[in-house]
Amino acid sequence: MSKPSQQQPLVTQQNLWKTFLIFLVPLIATNILQNLSGTINTVFVGQMLGVHAIAAVAVFFPILFCLMAFVIGLSAGATVLVGQAWGAQNTEKVRSVVGSTLFMTLIGGSIIALLGVLFAKPILLALGTDPDVMHLSLPYVQWMLAGSPLLFIYIIYTSILRGVGDSTTPLIASGMTIGTGLIITPILIAGKFGFPQMGIIAPAIATNVGFFIALVFLFIYLNKKNHPLKPDMELLRHVRHQHELSKIILRLGIPTGIQMVTTSVAGLVIVGLVNRHGADATAAYGAVNQVLNYIQFPALSISIAASIFAAQAIGAGKSELLNKVKRTALGMNIIITGALVALGYLFSKYLMALFITDPNVVLLGQELLFIVLWSILFFGASAIFASIMRASGTVTVPMIINIMAILCIEVPCAYLFSEWWGLQGIWYAYALAFVSLCLLQGLYYQFVWKKKAVKALV
Repeated sequence: MSKPSQQQPLVTQQNLWKTFLIFLVPLIATNILQNLSGTINTVFVGQMLGVHAIAAVAVFFPILFCLMAFVIGLSAGATVLVGQAWGAQNTEKVRSVVGSTLFMTLIGGSIIALLGVLFAKPILLALGTDPDVMHLSLPYVQWMLAGSPLLFIYIIYTSILRGVGDSTTPLIASGMTIGTGLIITPILIAGKFGFPQMGIIAPAIATNVGFFIALVFLFIYLNKKNHPLKPDMELLRHVRHQHELSKIILRLGIPTGIQMVTTSVAGLVIVGLVNRHGADATAAYGAVNQVLNYIQFPALSISIAASIFAAQAIGAGKSELLNKVKRTALGMNIIITGALVALGYLFSKYLMALFITDPNVVLLGQELLFIVLWSILFFGASAIFASIMRASGTVTVPMIINIMAILCIEVPCAYLFSEWWGLQGIWYAYALAFVSLCLLQGLYYQFVWKKKAVKALV
């Protein structure tokens, strides 16, 4: 049987800007597609099943966020180690990291699926689910949690593929999951083509089927392509508990999960502040956040790419390339994120009108967008500094800086500024938090982290 060929690490290729951009474009497209998928599915549920169905699905969001914090943390830790091993051109070590991560994912996903199905009702009661939607929420949540192993393996495997420099295959897999959902969801809701009407569980079933189809595709496609990460017997041999590797993956991943949860809790506090200003303010908040999300995705994608390139440089023993990776990523942030910010200002009225019909609320949304939009550039830069440090295994201090920016600047300033300037003050607090976060991460990167010796973790 032929062995998969070891490709040259991305970071050591001749033209870093070109290589970075080629890797980045599918990554941005994947993130935008996934967000669009959620939006379209919500439209299907709302239009075909009504307001109560939307409420029933919305109840799952906090549960999903906690699950995502767990799996994204794992994937972040695994991607760093895979990137380092790939940079060192050690395919056996890559497989060991993948096997250890998949083992933890399978165990964690199976436990969550079992406990989730059994204890879904107490969980929903604890979240204060409205009795009017409980009969809809319960089966939806049970079906979604039952599919946790499929979701987790899909996220882990696509993240790991990026760690070896492949961002195109995850885009294809993402397109398959989204396409499956868009086709199956309305069919199962309406009961077309001989299928019974599934009602509220239709989107959950469609989601799980989509992940299953994508995993089958990855299995066939990667084996056919003789990809270094093809799921064959050689890889399956490594799917077991490996204490040292598991410990490093969790050490790298847990801070990411904690940071996500902190951001989520702070977001709930901010929503509470916004709600005090009435329904128009809440509508404007929702519309502004939708626009910000689509501009933040490229910024976050650039930081993910920077982390992978940096990890490969460290694994290859070329830590002198880290500065080049940082400059390239920051340049991409200025050009790509900056261009999107400029478009956001130019077309702000039309962007707000996509989500809002009331002209007065559109004007309010524009005003809020103008206050905060420019600061996304600083958010992107801070994420780049943190991601390059994470690639070397430095995760605790960047996490603390991030949490401090949220808990010590964003939230208290949102309270204070809203007292001084009303609703607009909340967005001044966001902008201040992003700028402060960038300065703090940049200072720590420049004056502390850069003075440390950088060593591979595997």
